Amino acid sequence: MNKPKKLDFFAVGLSDAIGFLAGALSGYGLGKLLGLDTFAPGYGASSIGAILLVGWGGGLGLQLARRWQQSRSGDK
Repeated sequence: MNKPKKLDFFAVGLSDAIGFLAGALSGYGLGKLLGLDTFAPGYGASSIGAILLVGWGGGLGLQLARRWQQSRSGDK
């Protein structure tokens, strides 16, 4: 009988955090390149667009980190 693989929760959490942070910072940088200001006063279109880019970037970074974890573990 095959033993189930033991997850290293620290490594999984660390790679998730790094992926999310890298994605969020990429989204922030893209917003800056497009002239959007995340920290503008009020909630204008520029601010909302920048916040969306940061959120989408963070989510994409997290998904890429999870796919990287799956490719290293051999699970499909």
